Amino acid sequence: MKRNTIVLLGVAVFLVIAGLSCVSAYNKLVALDQGVSAQWAQVENVYQRRADLVPNLVETVKGAANFEKDTMTQVTEARAQVGKVTVGKDVVGDPQTFQRFQQAQDKLSSALARLLVVSERYPDLKATQNFRDLQAQLEGTENRITVERQRFNETAQSFNTKRNTFPTTILAGFFGARFGQKTYFQAQPGAQSVPRVKF
Repeated sequence: MKRNTIVLLGVAVFLVIAGLSCVSAYNKLVALDQGVSAQWAQVENVYQRRADLVPNLVETVKGAANFEKDTMTQVTEARAQVGKVTVGKDVVGDPQTFQRFQQAQDKLSSALARLLVVSERYPDLKATQNFRDLQAQLEGTENRITVERQRFNETAQSFNTKRNTFPTTILAGFFGARFGQKTYFQAQPGAQSVPRVKF
């Protein structure tokens, strides 16, 4: 009888410890998931800032005579594509949606870069205060985007690391998509190649 009591007590202690461990792991996953969501909101915030600057930049550039229409069209179309990609907070767990979002943003980045390069040929445009102000704001926003994407990747890495460690991975598996892998921002295709400079 005494031996059975000791065994039952041992099993009870084990179950209590296991239960507390599961609760702790669950709470840690919730905290990390909320961190990823908060950082994703910040990424969206800086992308929205850029999207809001584009119409002002386009209007300022339109005022420059003989400005290249192809470049303006590309910027306007890229901005429209960004607006068409609708994402919710679950985008970080859906690699296809995440990739569509990133591709639309990368296309806008590329179009804006071309716009700024082409603007170098127009001294009258570069001389206007509005253009210089918008260019500075846009450059600052691009830097913010880079920083926020890096922070997002770091937050997603913390979540994914915790989620994939044993025994948390078992617990995460019970909750399915609630604690699914978070997707990372990736470099644009070809970014690893050294750009060629011609003079």
